[in-house]
Amino acid sequence: MPLLRRVSFHARRIGRGLDRHFFLSLLSAVAAFVAAATVFVALFEGKLTVGGIGSTLYWAVTTVIGSGDSSYVTSFGGFIVSWVLAFFGVALVAAMTGAVVGFVIDYLLKEGQGMGAAGFRDHIVVCGWNTTARDLIGELKGDEYRAMVVVLHDSERNPAGEGVYFVRGDITRVDDLDRAGIREATSAIVFPAASTDEADMRSILCVMAIESVAPQVRTVVEANSPVHVEHFKQAHADEVLVTSRLASRLLARSALYPGLTGIVTDLVSGGEGSELYRVALPDRYTGLSVDELSAVLRSEHHATLLSISRGGGSITNPPASFILEPGDDAVVVAVGLTGLKPLHLQHE
Repeated sequence: MPLLRRVSFHARRIGRGLDRHFFLSLLSAVAAFVAAATVFVALFEGKLTVGGIGSTLYWAVTTVIGSGDSSYVTSFGGFIVSWVLAFFGVALVAAMTGAVVGFVIDYLLKEGQGMGAAGFRDHIVVCGWNTTARDLIGELKGDEYRAMVVVLHDSERNPAGEGVYFVRGDITRVDDLDRAGIREATSAIVFPAASTDEADMRSILCVMAIESVAPQVRTVVEANSPVHVEHFKQAHADEVLVTSRLASRLLARSALYPGLTGIVTDLVSGGEGSELYRVALPDRYTGLSVDELSAVLRSEHHATLLSISRGGGSITNPPASFILEPGDDAVVVAVGLTGLKPLHLQHE
């Protein structure tokens, strides 16, 4: 469970700063004190048998933790040892309570400051923050296929709000990426913090850091400048999107063919209406032609076929002679998944 993994992370973090020699000495002193008390009480009460010593040891331990039987001792020496044990037990319980309270307070403070570890599996890591990232969080929250989201960003508070786990750190540092759970994530989305070339350079460093420790994670990057696309590809980013270029091309098509902007916006946004999905096709669809596959998708899933992906490439509007092969997947337009499964791609 993510909560248990976070608690374990903080316990290890605190444990690294503890003086273990001090605590071992303290535990040894407690054990020696309880053993000595057991021997003295057994002598004072005349319980030097094996069973008597065992019962006395049990009484001594329970007395230290505050739940011992006060009627167990009847001699003056036994009373003295019992009082000392009870007093020592109060101090011990107070120390233990203080340690637990200190751990809880430290846990809550560090979690609130983004200094914890996500603990999720199969989640999405958002590296960096800008207005596009803010819109993306809202889009992911409204999508039918829900996935946990972790934001890694160097800020004092969670920029994404409720429902998103926040890790404060540097997107180019491997240890901060590890706290965001990058090794067990399904994908990472990298955003430039500013509209500058320097921000793109940091995004490239982030992609290189991810590829060095988790090459199986898909990396999707927003780039400021088209000039840097080749650099992102050299860093092995799986997908690169230049938002300014995409917007200009969409506006150009809408100027020539009115209404395209509204249609594309509806397709790529969640909520009501139809959306784009890339889905895995069942093995029983193998051998079907495009027309047959289109008919099956339409009748069984109320989905419209747009393209087939094969061998790392995409075939949009395939010809009627196209035959489906094992390993092919499809991009469809549909109101919902309706039984179809979203495609989980592995980094090649």
